[in-house]
Amino acid sequence: MVIGTDTAWVLLSSGLIFLWALVLGVWKWQAMTTSPDGSAHPYVDIAHRAALLYSFATALIAAFVELSGWPTAVNSAAAATIVLLFVVTIANYVRLGLTRETDNQMRNPPSAMRFVLAALIIGQIGGFTVLLVGFATAHL
Repeated sequence: MVIGTDTAWVLLSSGLIFLWALVLGVWKWQAMTTSPDGSAHPYVDIAHRAALLYSFATALIAAFVELSGWPTAVNSAAAATIVLLFVVTIANYVRLGLTRETDNQMRNPPSAMRFVLAALIIGQIGGFTVLLVGFATAHL
């Protein structure tokens, strides 16, 4: 089976995020076994779960990249935007787990948080909408 290079890159990203999730699972397990109450810091747990979910979401995105009717450049840009935002989000959760500065980043957020959330919303929903419309126009 031959797949597009853009699809291959997205699938590789999915695999790398999944591998990251497995490593984060080891960190979570270690944190749980050394904690007096048997639980990891909330953001260690969130980072692990987010990476697992985003790895499978990225694999789904690869299917839409492969089946989209848009040019490769459009599909690649849309997918890269989504995947980059997934990775940045996981990395932020890892940072919060390492620093233990909060157990809720939405409590007393920095002023830039509104911009960050808007970028996540526009980038992820917008990027996937491009791929979904590309699929629909090609196959329906």
